[in-house]
Amino acid sequence: MSSEPSIFFSDVNERQGSFLRRTFVVGGLTALGVVALTGRLTQLQVVQAQDYATLAKENQFNFRLVLPPRGLIKDRNGVVIAGNRPSFRVLIVRDETNDLDQTLDLLGQLMPDTVERRRAIIRDVNAAARFSPVPVKSDLTWDEFAKVNLYAPELPGVMADMNDARFYPFGGAFAHVIGYVAKPNDRDIAAIRERDEEVPQILYNPGFRIGRQGVEKALDTRLRGVEGGNRVEVDARGRVVAEDIGGSRPAVPGDEVILTLDADVQNRALEVFGEEAGGAVLMDVRNGDILCMVSAPSFDPNLFVSGVPSRTYRALADYERRPLLDKALTGTFAPGSTFKPVVGLAALRRGANPERRIVCTGGFYLGRRFACHATHGVQTLRDAIKNSCNVYFMTLAVEMGPDAIAVAARELGFGQTYDLGVGGQKAGLVPDTQWRRDNPVRGDSKWYPGETPSYGIGQGALTVNALQLAVYTSRLANGRKAVMPRLIKSIGGVEQPPAAAVTDLPFDAAAFKVVQEGMEAVTDVGGTGFRNSQLGLGPVRMAGKTGTAQSRNYGSGSRKGAGRPWAQKDHNLFIAYAPIDNPRYAVAVIIQHGGMGGGTAGAPRAREIMRVALLKDPEIRARIEQSGFVETEDPGAHDVAEVTPLPASVAPAEATSPPPASSDLPQ
Repeated sequence: MSSEPSIFFSDVNERQGSFLRRTFVVGGLTALGVVALTGRLTQLQVVQAQDYATLAKENQFNFRLVLPPRGLIKDRNGVVIAGNRPSFRVLIVRDETNDLDQTLDLLGQLMPDTVERRRAIIRDVNAAARFSPVPVKSDLTWDEFAKVNLYAPELPGVMADMNDARFYPFGGAFAHVIGYVAKPNDRDIAAIRERDEEVPQILYNPGFRIGRQGVEKALDTRLRGVEGGNRVEVDARGRVVAEDIGGSRPAVPGDEVILTLDADVQNRALEVFGEEAGGAVLMDVRNGDILCMVSAPSFDPNLFVSGVPSRTYRALADYERRPLLDKALTGTFAPGSTFKPVVGLAALRRGANPERRIVCTGGFYLGRRFACHATHGVQTLRDAIKNSCNVYFMTLAVEMGPDAIAVAARELGFGQTYDLGVGGQKAGLVPDTQWRRDNPVRGDSKWYPGETPSYGIGQGALTVNALQLAVYTSRLANGRKAVMPRLIKSIGGVEQPPAAAVTDLPFDAAAFKVVQEGMEAVTDVGGTGFRNSQLGLGPVRMAGKTGTAQSRNYGSGSRKGAGRPWAQKDHNLFIAYAPIDNPRYAVAVIIQHGGMGGGTAGAPRAREIMRVALLKDPEIRARIEQSGFVETEDPGAHDVAEVTPLPASVAPAEATSPPPASSDLPQ
């Protein structure tokens, strides 16, 4: 028979002592736990009660950034040329979305075009700050907007609202001078950091836009405004149930910018360019205000606001006539015969007699023959400007040398950039002997006499842009002051003066009078610009100067434009001012590869641009009406269409190679 195992204590007192020690240990630990718990609860509920109440309230409310309305840009008459329009859009808040992929799948069924942008949307959502709404699609149709709201219960974290989108009502008319807005990119952020500046948090908001090119870029910080925020109450699923008005702050709109441009003149300028490429600038000769600064062909900046499709951008970038390039500021061309008044003024300052007679036999000889476009016979300075005689100005140029010409050219506005408040200008090139020493050809730093005849007729290494031509023409018309151009009239209601002081022109009034009389004769009967420069405004007439500049070396071949590809044709230029007896406006037009004859393509377009400016001027219009003149149809209005060739091919506007040393350019 087996027995059960058992434990025996030899002493009853030993058993009782062991039990009591265990009781005290367990009891002590329990008491310490209760004291600690009581202390912690007291701290949370009494000492830190207010702190946790605040945190709980912040959990209940989210602060959502409100983008500020971008400042308006207006023309001189208050017409909005860059504004904001209402736009329906759909957004996603990452922190309120349970499953981003599933949400995008559902959105793709409602708006199929978002499927193509899925990767970009995910990238933007992941890069956005917490609780920051990320635009998925803008410019929703009413049907799309209604669908999103209808299926809202099945789309947590998705919302549809109405916001302000940048809008350019005149499309391409102001595209180059105004620029456009686009999303900030990594390069923008890096550029700010390189300047050791703090990156504004608003730049990380996917719906924010910054200025690109033109005024939008130059005045971006003034146009942005100051962001605001809405403090909204959300439920457990992240849905907005209320807004805390007291905790929200309104956004502050950006500053309003008023330009000196005139929308009517600008629109007409782009219209008359048609399919041609080039630039045009019209200025007030009294104060330098720019009423028109257009580049053609242009593009619609509205395409870039929401992100231009890559195919569309590639089509614009690859088009031979380069619509994305600003040919008014960055396109540099040889001025051709529009430069001849510079040579005349330089010679008169050195004591030349304007009545001196130089015989044109159809060519100028200096080691070889430099051709003229006609045999003009005996010419005075006035005659030579009227007939655009190459031989006359080649003779003066060789007698003076390049340095005297260069000094006069710079004084009249060439070889420099102007502080318009926008960037992107190219200074062009006014060559002289020092320039040649600094830029030797194959190690040869000598300026040779054979280079000077071409310089005297506005070719060779000489290059200018349309703005410089307009400044130069304004100074010719003014005859007293070195007028400085101004583009920005006011910012935030504060008038903006010209960037530089206006100085006196270092030429005698008598010298200007001779040149002006020659330019008046250009648009008179027998002048090179007569046919296409008639304004048809009664007593109000226009003075001008034609110009043609070779774009390539033709060798011994014919330079006639007929049958040649567009890129092989000459550049066509025209400068003018009006009225003749009391100049008020000056215009410069460059038609890239416009063909031979400076009056054929440039003059009719300059005429149409000038007509709009003159007819909008109350004083000049009153003068026309008082004269009894009755306006019927634009004179030569059909000429613009007749001289507008169909597009063919083109070379980049800013890449103009130096033409050959001789020319028989018809002017």
